Amino acid sequence: MEDIHVALLNEFERRVIDESIGRIRKCLDMLDEKQIWYRQNDQVNSVGNLILHLDGNARQWILSGLTGDADNRERYKEFLPDLGHSKEELEEVLCNLETDLKSALTRITSGTLLKIRKVQVYEESGLSILIHVIEHFSYHTGQITLMTKQMTNRQTHYYQENLEID
Repeated sequence: MEDIHVALLNEFERRVIDESIGRIRKCLDMLDEKQIWYRQNDQVNSVGNLILHLDGNARQWILSGLTGDADNRERYKEFLPDLGHSKEELEEVLCNLETDLKSALTRITSGTLLKIRKVQVYEESGLSILIHVIEHFSYHTGQITLMTKQMTNRQTHYYQENLEID
């Protein structure tokens, strides 16, 4: 069981921290302040809103739900238009989240993965919580990537083999 536990935590770090947060940072670097808060219409969130939403979600599900930190999430605020956060402040949000998630991963045991916990209105195992956050990050990272490409008409170059294609 311990090998699966370690492998899962390593995969979480790779998928969420290394890939998703890394890709979101790259997109953020490609956008200017106006583009970060651009909303195509009232039904579409901005890149800035999605970054705040991912931060709130991961903090609620992992840091509060899985490792027992206080749940201070005010979800509705994540979706308010143009909250006035600068690009630098959003980069700091990502940096703090990365640090806090890495710290939380060191506190997750095999027993933590099997225990059922309440997050929002859901009853979830620790394993389910980790999987939820991985897929949630992947989903919104794809949205951020698409919006970045649409607004900049540029490639993100996530993969080295794409460097020759513009």
